[in-house]
Amino acid sequence: MWLGSLASTGSFRSEIDVPRGTLVRMLVASTGGSIAGAIILLRTPNSTFAGLIPFLLLAATAIFIAGPALTRASQHAEVTLTPDSPAGLVAQTCIAVYGGFFGAAAGILMLALLGVLGMHDLRRANAFKVLLATTINGVAVVPFVLAKVIAWEPAAFMSTGAIAGGFLGAHLVKRLSSETVRAFVIVVACTMTLYFFWLDYIRR
Repeated sequence: MWLGSLASTGSFRSEIDVPRGTLVRMLVASTGGSIAGAIILLRTPNSTFAGLIPFLLLAATAIFIAGPALTRASQHAEVTLTPDSPAGLVAQTCIAVYGGFFGAAAGILMLALLGVLGMHDLRRANAFKVLLATTINGVAVVPFVLAKVIAWEPAAFMSTGAIAGGFLGAHLVKRLSSETVRAFVIVVACTMTLYFFWLDYIRR
């Protein structure tokens, strides 16, 4: 997935429009959180991890769907939140821990967070999200390599699809409206959540 994110980053480079200080602080938060998440995963039993997956996806999906309402609530409460505010950095660190631990739907969580933090242009937020996701995925690879837990043959096969999907998806997103992108993300997130609940709880 790191290679897929990397393939998308180049396409969004011109749309990553955030101050340098904000960018650096968010990248530092993403790096620290990702390392912590990867270490936690290495210490988590497989059965525990499998049982958590549906609930992690459900939480990420719910937060993304509620994103606009959360943004309006923060505006009505006159709370000033920005990506590099203490609350924003803590939230991004938590997402990065989740990203290093699990990863699936971490992008959805980041899109929801960036919306709450005032980045309302979904395409601009998506470009920033891709950069942060690339950092989180890339950093998380290191502890897994050192622990010798990567299945290299399946990883190489899946990386090919991830690169193609990252490159094509980036170009597709840039041509779609924010409403269309949001609807697509919600459909994918709900489908993933239902599938894992069926796989881990209903099918049994």
